[in-house]
Amino acid sequence: MQIYELLIKYFFFEGILWSLFYIFMVMFEFDQYLGFLLFMTVVTIGFWLMILLLTFIIPYWVTGSFFEWLKERKKSK
Repeated sequence: MQIYELLIKYFFFEGILWSLFYIFMVMFEFDQYLGFLLFMTVVTIGFWLMILLLTFIIPYWVTGSFFEWLKERKKSK
């Protein structure tokens, strides 16, 4: 049975959650499903760490370096 036939059959008659559960059980064996969950966990953690890095850590580092540079410049004059 093709994946789109499964989507049509189970999405329209059994509801969204049951169709997703059924598709994952047809597509993956249990160990593959655990590997997929582990992969998605690592990707999600990496995504949020990158967001934290780009929105807080790098701007904090750049502004701190800039103000330190201003202090040293003022001190040398």
